[in-house]
Order: sequence, then C-alpha cells, then structure tokens
Amino acid sequence: MTIRISMWSGPRNISTTMMRAFENRPDTTVIDEPFYGAYLARTGAEHPLRVATLAEWPKDFRSALDWMSDEGGASIRFFKHIAYHLPADADLSFLREHRNFILIRDPRLMVASFAKKHDDIAPIVESYGVCRRIAKSCERDGLPCPAVDAADILADPPGMMRALCAALDIPFTERMLSWPPGPRPTDGPWAPHWYDAVNASTGFRKAAAPEPTLDPELERIAALASGDYDFFRQRRLRTG
Repeated sequence: MTIRISMWSGPRNISTTMMRAFENRPDTTVIDEPFYGAYLARTGAEHPLRVATLAEWPKDFRSALDWMSDEGGASIRFFKHIAYHLPADADLSFLREHRNFILIRDPRLMVASFAKKHDDIAPIVESYGVCRRIAKSCERDGLPCPAVDAADILADPPGMMRALCAALDIPFTERMLSWPPGPRPTDGPWAPHWYDAVNASTGFRKAAAPEPTLDPELERIAALASGDYDFFRQRRLRTG
C-alpha cells in the first residue's frame, strides 16, 4: 500500500527544497501543489504563469483529490501543499489517508521574501490559519501532525530529517540531504517564476538571513501570522 505524506506550508518557506529532499529518495514520487490549479480557477487570482497552471493542473478540488489518490507506482507519494490553496469549506476527511506535517518559518522572513516576488502578501497569514485548521482536524481524528521549523532544518539537516522521518514512520536515507541541481519534470508550471534558487541548490543551504527591514504594512501582516507561528513553534519537532 502506498504511503501518502502531505506537507502543509505557507509560501516562501523551504517547501520546494523539502520536495527535492523527498523526491531524491529511491522509494518516493512527488506532486507539486496539487490544489493550485483549483485555487486559481476558484478565485480568479492573477498569479505568475496562471494560464499554464490552469492548462496543466486540476481545476477543481475533487479532481485534485482524484489525482492524489492514484497509487503512482512508488511506495511513498509526497505532496507539497501551500495551505491557502485549500477552499475555506474543504472537507478535510482526506487527511485521514495521509501522514501530515506542518512546515513553519518566521513570518517576517516569509513576508520579506514573498514581497520580492508577488504583491499580495495576505496568503502568508491565510496559510497559517489553514495549518491550524489542519492540525485541529488531525487532533480530532487522533492523527499525528508534527510541525517542523525551517530554521531548525537548515541548522541541522541530518538531525531534523531523521527526526521527521521517525515522526512519519518511514526510514531515513542520506539521499534526502543532497540532490542534483536543476529543474524536475514534476515541478509545477509556475516553477520558472519561483524556483530559481532551489534549481541552483544541491542540498539544504543555511543562507545568511539578516533581520529583515519591513515597511509598516508588511510588519502588520507578519504580526497577524505571529500567533499561529508561535503556536506551532512551541510544539515543533526537535532532535534528541
């Protein structure tokens, strides 16, 4: 039986790097943001490479779920999700068929990064709210839903990836720590706009991240996500 792993994150985290790590496992296939096309179709949001995404990705929630339910020919299927792509009224019962985890990052760093690529920063706040919803749903169903902080992963990739694999009840492999550079056929159609840094990577890189300087509006938006970030950070997975 295929193990399905769903990672839930906000934008401008290390989510694509995490997708690379899982895809480099010999037992794993990946799907990049399966709900993105449905989000664009539902909201009419003008995002980079919208037309290409709508042409190639499922355009409704049910079709995306059907795509995700395919066995895919591997013992593990990994799904990278950007949480705000889920509809507000989405039936979360499908989470019961997945091993779910939450990927978090300091909202001020996310806002600073996202603002360089896209004008609408509100999805960062929305994603944290959806992640709280997902965690609550898993708790109600008695399912584990660990949270991992990008800063912890970048500080200690071997230790944190081992801990995450243990929490997901899958074996760790050193192949999750490095990969060839370049794009992948599994990357979403939006990749040319967003994935330049990860395409140049060959592993987890702890970049120098000075404290960002944000204008008052960006500070306000980051502050709106800080409560949810703190909630997950206090409960986050740690090594040892």
